[in-house]
Amino acid sequence: MSPDRAVLERAIERGEEEGGSVEFKERLTKDLHATEGRFESLAAQLRHRVLSGDGEATYVVGVTDDGGLAGIDPDTFSESMDVLSLLAEEAGAHIDDVETWGVDEATGTATKGDAGTGGIVGVATIREGAVMSDDEHIVVGTAGHVDHGKSTLVGSLVTGDADDGEGGTRSFLDVQPHEVERGLSADLSYGVYGFDDDGPVRMDNPHRKSDRARVVEEADRLVSFVDTVGHEPWLRTTIRGLVGQKLDYGLLTVAADDGPTKTTREHLGILLATDLPTVVAITKADLVSEERLREVEREVERLLREVDKTPLRVERHGVDAAVEEISETVVPVLTTSAVTMDGLAQLDELFERLPKTVGTDRSDEAFTMYVDRTYNVTGVGAVASGTIRSGTVEAGDELLIGPMQDGTFREVEVRSIEMHYHRVDEAQAGRIVGIALKGIAEVDIERGMALLPRDADPTPVREFEAEVMVLNHPTRIGDGYEPVVHLETVSEAGAFYPEGGQLLPGDSGETRVRFKFRPYYVEEGQRFVFREGRSKGVGTVTDVTPVE
Repeated sequence: MSPDRAVLERAIERGEEEGGSVEFKERLTKDLHATEGRFESLAAQLRHRVLSGDGEATYVVGVTDDGGLAGIDPDTFSESMDVLSLLAEEAGAHIDDVETWGVDEATGTATKGDAGTGGIVGVATIREGAVMSDDEHIVVGTAGHVDHGKSTLVGSLVTGDADDGEGGTRSFLDVQPHEVERGLSADLSYGVYGFDDDGPVRMDNPHRKSDRARVVEEADRLVSFVDTVGHEPWLRTTIRGLVGQKLDYGLLTVAADDGPTKTTREHLGILLATDLPTVVAITKADLVSEERLREVEREVERLLREVDKTPLRVERHGVDAAVEEISETVVPVLTTSAVTMDGLAQLDELFERLPKTVGTDRSDEAFTMYVDRTYNVTGVGAVASGTIRSGTVEAGDELLIGPMQDGTFREVEVRSIEMHYHRVDEAQAGRIVGIALKGIAEVDIERGMALLPRDADPTPVREFEAEVMVLNHPTRIGDGYEPVVHLETVSEAGAFYPEGGQLLPGDSGETRVRFKFRPYYVEEGQRFVFREGRSKGVGTVTDVTPVE
């Protein structure tokens, strides 16, 4: 028997035990099971199951009362999960994980994965406790030159393990195919850990999604790390990670045995040009002499002062000062070693105390989210994931998505929402989520599209006016210059038409920007980064022009 099938059969066997923590349901519908009276009764029943199972219960959906494989269609399965999510919330619990099997109508057998000819059977794991509040989850974007210890440092933070000197903890953070098996998790971060009253809550094995879910469940405060790429040829990917996600802070690594490089300067420029409060960690302190370490510290401080930022040495001024002073102009600097674990306790304290910066003042605005990734999940359908830019979204909300290639927006409905393997009924600005959508196929959703309220009446934008600053360019920028424009999750070639006909390196000025291939949803005040070859710059949208 395969391990996947064994999970299903064990759930069925446990459900046959009198008074067990497993419940069988063929289906759950809003019209029948979410009505007054019935809903409260089912929630009380679920609460009893959770308590009987020492904080965990299992719902097997798509089976008969005696454990037979009935199978239900994907739409009914999705509705069942929505109702179960509401029941779990009422019972003081949450859906921790969902696994699905396709039923073969001819043989009556079930196979892990896609829906079969006889529909879907699903096993939902329910755990006690609610998901933490939005203001207790900060998202940190990591940056730094390749081999400067970025992934190793984060690996040691999220596991609490010292590195072996060969980058062993880095392997915990490699992106594995199974990490996106379900897709709906929208787990854009490559590492996560948290804190409770007793201190850090860390992962034993970041490869296991159940371990990540455990951290989310146990922690009162969560820190997610969004990875970027250190190689210069992949700067486009780095920019997308830093601009496309709604990050609270940046973490820039500089290796003590190498010092600041050209890539270090590029990444720092992008972090600071987008007004992201940033921490600099000098890594690999164990590899160099004390004299070399002091030299690199001075190089980092000079680099920061060159861009009008004030370095704040945490070893000298303390974590209290770093938490109080970190801003668009003040940059805390720490010296660390993932091998000796020097400096990691200070980083822990810093991340435990830093306040959330994204979305805290935008939760009352209209809902907007730019799509970063798309998935198709068995029993759920099309899923769009990204970071909520403003407002709140709830299961059942009617939204618009677009613009499409022709500039139109399509009406969709929110089937369900999930964050870090937890299904939630609503999510606010600043959350990284996966939103399952009814009314559109996954193939029709593209990165850079926006999700908006149904009554938003949005205008597709092909051209806009902007104030830009040229950070680096070998010559002048003239009419028709075509860099890649990174705005929210949009990465699109755009033609520049500067006021006065040209912009020189170091110049700031007005320019008209026209997307080369299609329109997007763009608003005044949005920041963007542009790049083409060695050329780099930043800008702010000052006026939008409707598509012709």
